[in-house]
Amino acid sequence: MDSGRTDSSASKAIPEPGPEPEPGPEHAPARGDRASRAEPVPFTPDTLLWDMVGDIRVLLYLPAALVLQVAHPAVGAGVDEHSVFRTDPWGRARRSLDSLQLWVYGGDRAVEEGRRLRRLHKDFRGTDTRDRPYHALNPAPYAWVHATGFPVFLRAARYLFRPFDEQGERRLHEEARRLGRILGIRERDMPGSPEEFWVYFDAMVRDELERTVVVEELLDARRSVPPPDGAGAVLRRLWPVLCPPLLRLQVFVTRGLLPPVARERLDVVWTARDERRLRLFGRVVRTVVPRLPERLRYLPAAYAARRAARARAGSAARPARRCRLPLG
Repeated sequence: MDSGRTDSSASKAIPEPGPEPEPGPEHAPARGDRASRAEPVPFTPDTLLWDMVGDIRVLLYLPAALVLQVAHPAVGAGVDEHSVFRTDPWGRARRSLDSLQLWVYGGDRAVEEGRRLRRLHKDFRGTDTRDRPYHALNPAPYAWVHATGFPVFLRAARYLFRPFDEQGERRLHEEARRLGRILGIRERDMPGSPEEFWVYFDAMVRDELERTVVVEELLDARRSVPPPDGAGAVLRRLWPVLCPPLLRLQVFVTRGLLPPVARERLDVVWTARDERRLRLFGRVVRTVVPRLPERLRYLPAAYAARRAARARAGSAARPARRCRLPLG
């Protein structure tokens, strides 16, 4: 399967669901949904996401998922109207990244973080670009935000890590569903297999996505970005010189990691030369990052969780001390 592009000829439109209760474990599931609802299970060191989500390469591929999310008219309108990403870009990015780390490395706190996010978004509502009322927790857009992770993880693996084989892709998809349960997404709102996912994804790209105002801003390599919060005097002086090339690189990688069908839908230009440059960049990243010390390769929350997991495993593997009996 080409995980970077799906066969749109095999796609079929999925009907838009009508008004439904807001998702979340705190809401009692519908009678037909009780049997299929699985309890959220925290992630552990034997999972793929445990290795990927805390790796510093997440900083390179996460923006592509964000672009897919805000290309949905309801999500784009919600971010445009309610987010502080324009006035506090670094704070907004840091909070999003901290939340993502909790989903995977937070253990029992992961489910509570999912509940916190739903409480945070419960009052986000308005009208999207197609004059349709939206609510941040409506099942369709809420599930789409989560769904964007799977194709971007696959694209990131292809260029920045190591491509998945079919078995790995299925395992990743099941872990994505596991993440969805942590976020309170209902089973019936998540495709049950990679094949079902690509049908769903093609239909969403074809019927829903558009180049929203927020997409335009995120793909603008000339936009103004202030220095990072807490930057010292030297970095602030150098920022006008450092920011433009860093922003061009970020936008370039973001465009490259968008699935081709989404790039086409959003009118994102991507040439054969761009593809060669991305592949070269990916080879450099795949060579350099795995050789970094663990404390530099992983974000702080992931590094701490990995060390704690190893300590627990080592403690469990050590034999119990034998009680010495007194001689005599």
